[in-house]
Amino acid sequence: MNTVLTPPALLMVLAMSAAAEPGPRVTTDTLEYCGSLAARLAGMPAATQEPSRSLAAEGMRLCGNGHLRTGIAKLRRAVRAAQAGS
Repeated sequence: MNTVLTPPALLMVLAMSAAAEPGPRVTTDTLEYCGSLAARLAGMPAATQEPSRSLAAEGMRLCGNGHLRTGIAKLRRAVRAAQAGS
């Protein structure tokens, strides 16, 4: 039986798993890098504001559906937007 996670739930799972494992930063097109970006974004005060929130949700949805490069690009845009919003 496959369990489907909604984007906010998937974002939280990936952020928690990425934060729980200290080590070098992952910078390849992998699901782990999606989690790394999600964890980074989750720690930013402006992450809950638009456009960061919707970009992150879309990025996580894309990563979860196997579209890693496009999902990572959205997550990177979300991080940049959150940095600009703080």
